[in-house]
Parts: sequence; C-alpha cells; structure tokens
Amino acid sequence: MPAPTVYRPFLNGAYTVSAGLFRMGTQPIPWREDSMAETHTFALDDGYERFVVSKWAAHRRGLHEYAGEANLSPELRAAALTFTARTLDADSGGVVAWDGQTPHNRRLGWQARLDLRWGGVADLRRFDAPLAGVRGDLEPRGALDFLGLNAPEDLAIIARDPHTGRDWLAATHVLSPERWDPRDKLGRDFVAVHAPVAGSGPMNATAPRLVDAVIGRGPFVRFAWGLTRDDRLDHHPAALGAGEAAAFDPDQTFLRVERQTLTGFPAAHGALFTIRPYVYPLDVAVQTPAQAHALAAALRTMTPEQQIYKGLRGVLPELLIWLEARAL
Repeated sequence: MPAPTVYRPFLNGAYTVSAGLFRMGTQPIPWREDSMAETHTFALDDGYERFVVSKWAAHRRGLHEYAGEANLSPELRAAALTFTARTLDADSGGVVAWDGQTPHNRRLGWQARLDLRWGGVADLRRFDAPLAGVRGDLEPRGALDFLGLNAPEDLAIIARDPHTGRDWLAATHVLSPERWDPRDKLGRDFVAVHAPVAGSGPMNATAPRLVDAVIGRGPFVRFAWGLTRDDRLDHHPAALGAGEAAAFDPDQTFLRVERQTLTGFPAAHGALFTIRPYVYPLDVAVQTPAQAHALAAALRTMTPEQQIYKGLRGVLPELLIWLEARAL
C-alpha cells in the first residue's frame, strides 16, 4: 500500500472556518505537494491497519456512542450505501471487492451479503487474511456498520426534505471523531451541527445554498485542520476523559488534517459525507522554513475562541517560538 498523502492546508497562512469546496476531478488541491486534483473518495494506504485497530476498538467500547440513524429513508440509504460499496471497490486497489450484493475484504478476511435499501446484513463469512486477528469475532450491526468498518473514512448521511427544504443529519458512522460526540449531531440541521465550531457563523449563514450545492452540484472535497497533543484517531469525548492540559512538547504535537468528501444523490434527496483524518508528527508537517512560517502565520489568525476550541490556548506562545526558530 502507498504511504499516506501529506496535506498542509495551513500553507495559505490563515486559519478559516469555511466551506472551502474543491470540485473533485477538476480543481487542484494547492496544499498537496504535487498540487493535483483528486478523484478518489476512499484512501487505503499503509495506515490501514491503524484505522482498523482504532475503529474496531471504538466499536467494541460502545458503537451507540458513534453511530446511529435519524429518519433515514430507504431510498437515501440505498443510494449512499451503493455508492460506498461500489467506490470502495474502485478506490481500494483490490482490497475490497463488490459484486453488487457482497463486499469481500481480502485484508480483513470477511464478507457479507448486504440489503442496501433496508440496511440488513446476512451470510457473514470469515476467512484467513492478514488482518483477520484484528477483526476477530466482531459482529457488524447492519449494512452501514459493515461498510464503515471496511473503510478508513468515517461516514455520515445528510438528508433534505424536498417539500420543506429542511435538512438534517440522517445517519452517522463516525468512529474517529475529533472531540465531538456524534450523538449530539444526529437529527440536527447543518446550522445546529456546526454551531459549536468557533468561527462557523459566516459558513452557517450560507447553509441553504451550501446544502443545495452538496446535494446537486458535487462531488466535492474539502479540508479541516488543527494541532493535537496525541496521535490517536478516536477523540470521542467519552473515550478521552477529562485529562490535564500538557505543556507544549514538539515531539508530542501533531498536525491533524481531515480530508472530507461530499457526494450528492439528488433523486434520493441527500448526500454522503466522508471524513478521513491524517495525523502527522509536527516535524513531518513542518519540514521547511516556508512551512514553519506559514503555520505560525495561520495560528496567529486564530481568534481566542478558536484557540480554545482547538485546545491551543495554553501552548500557543511556546508553539509559535518553536515555529519561528524554524522559519529563519
């Protein structure tokens, strides 16, 4: 499997909370080292086992804290899950095969027949494979759960009522959340989902147009980023616990970038939203003076509320000193 792509969204020298949509397949991603446009939804790379271990630990700890449905129509479920199964086949480099009924994972060593309209799982079969020991005897709780456990990406489904225009988060399978609880978002509209995000006001003001674009004019890819003080994938509040704020340590500071894709299904009145976190050690994210300068500049544009939201308020002065020394 290839090494994970390195994304540096901070290279524009500003921290913003905006839609930031790039049209898949046509618009180059400026913070890729090769600045290429992207065409894939799912990225299976040599970090795949790490995602499997983390996701399956969250599943065993309590799937109900990460996944659920809220008034998800059979039509939208079928559209989103059919796209997921078909695209996992296309993007996985042979790891996941799909014959129209049964996804077969050659690395995890399992397959199941899925009812994509009603969400059922039947004829689950396990077999020897490189990651079969990680998979163990875990039982999938439905078609969305089975597909989500095969992908590094988390999955969410957005629905919209064609008569009233009201939108809501209709399904979540988010086992690598970044300090938010999927249970707090399920069934809520775009504005309510994003209201806790510091600086989201301008983006939320465009919510109806944004949801319309996502459902009818995609697919798109977007990025969100921040710095964290550990490299774990699952930052569910219930899994993290309280904990004390640690002092800045460059060896325990990581750039976390979320690559998100949005694919609409106009006939089914909704869209699939995928979230894939990339976690890089700070010295991997910042390898040149120009990169150090850009990250420092971006961090300085954060409001006090954004610094608190991202958990940087106490360490930012030392972090900026560290970056400035490398920007010379």
